[in-house]
Amino acid sequence: MTSVPVLPAHRPPVVGDPAEPAASGAPGEPPPPVAHARHAPWPYARLDVPALRSAGHAPHPVRQFVLKTHSRCNLACTYCYVYEMADRSWRDRPAVMAPAVAARAAERIAEHAAAHDLSRVDLVLHGGEPLLGAPARLAAPVEAVREALARRAPRTRLTASVQTNATLLTRGRVAALAAAGIRVGVSLDGGLPAHNARRVDHTGRPAFAAAARGLRLLARHPAGYAGVLCVVDLAQDPVETYESLLEFAPPVIGLLLPLANRSAPPPGHTGTGAPYGDWLVAVFERWWHDGARRTRVRVFEEVIALLLGLPAATETLGLAPVTTAVVETDGSIEQADSLKSAYEGAAATGMNLDTHSFDQLLDHPGFVARQLGREALADACRSCELVEVCGGGHYPHRYREGEGFRQPSVYCADLQRLIRHVADALHTAATTGRAAS
Repeated sequence: MTSVPVLPAHRPPVVGDPAEPAASGAPGEPPPPVAHARHAPWPYARLDVPALRSAGHAPHPVRQFVLKTHSRCNLACTYCYVYEMADRSWRDRPAVMAPAVAARAAERIAEHAAAHDLSRVDLVLHGGEPLLGAPARLAAPVEAVREALARRAPRTRLTASVQTNATLLTRGRVAALAAAGIRVGVSLDGGLPAHNARRVDHTGRPAFAAAARGLRLLARHPAGYAGVLCVVDLAQDPVETYESLLEFAPPVIGLLLPLANRSAPPPGHTGTGAPYGDWLVAVFERWWHDGARRTRVRVFEEVIALLLGLPAATETLGLAPVTTAVVETDGSIEQADSLKSAYEGAAATGMNLDTHSFDQLLDHPGFVARQLGREALADACRSCELVEVCGGGHYPHRYREGEGFRQPSVYCADLQRLIRHVADALHTAATTGRAAS
């Protein structure tokens, strides 16, 4: 087994000690904020990036770019990782991404695509709530990226999508997004009002009716419908939740585990049993044995693919390197938003579009750690028989305050429960000849 180069451990880094760098990084680049080394010694005080590069560990280019076109939201969901968890950086950022910032992002994306001869890049418009802006304004960054790619990387194809709460979808917006080639993904907690009690506006009024109207409009335009994301809620019946979402005819359902970690466990998680795994297994059974495949469920398809030795494009399972970068409304280049559930500034890199390229992001210790696969995992994970499928779980779920992101996932037992159940279902299908439809 290969080893990951680490910084010398003879003397622990001391915050503010000029004789000991807080973390490694690209030559000539400013170190990550001191907070990184304090909250997350792995990777920020222990991973030796220059040594990795010298040993031949090549970076993987960014392939998905998330643009925060609007940093505010018309809802006040009580569990939102952007506004309600550890990070408060949104307060100091512009509400809207200025056209100049979007244009600069487009040039940086095209620069990166050309440098790495990328066949495709994915652009995701995100927030906050990106539909707070006019449709034409929303489409402008997409057009800017298309134009920049046409000039600098003409062989690179662009796919574009927007992630929304659907409350602001109208016939006009759906048509405008379709005309711009932007597919629409929706975040929802289930297909019934009772499932969405925590999705309210800033006055506390429920948002489900408006979201349901938007989803019904979207379902009439399947070519532009990317699917629905739903956070698992143990308080809701799993099969009822799944079947209620089917009423909106989503082509894909993403079932997400709540953002939580070893220092801030998820609701209902006592440290024994596998309640989230049980919840997902109940949905899997309904989906797997359905007479007709009415939708795809991403987590189940990913587990199946990984069990069969096939690649799966996901941040939450498997050992594939993460290749996503985020651009905030002020032009800051950040890591994935989900890290904001860990601590204040956990997604920060200290980089900005005006002064840094996406190639420079590739040597940021936090980004490098998420491209190391098995070698970034805890000892127990590296030796686990399920590691090729689980991949250690979603990176933020591995966090422990003061230690960092090299712990077993807080959902370890839940992931084992789901993976073993799916493996048993595949084995039964293979041996009996009765596979799911």
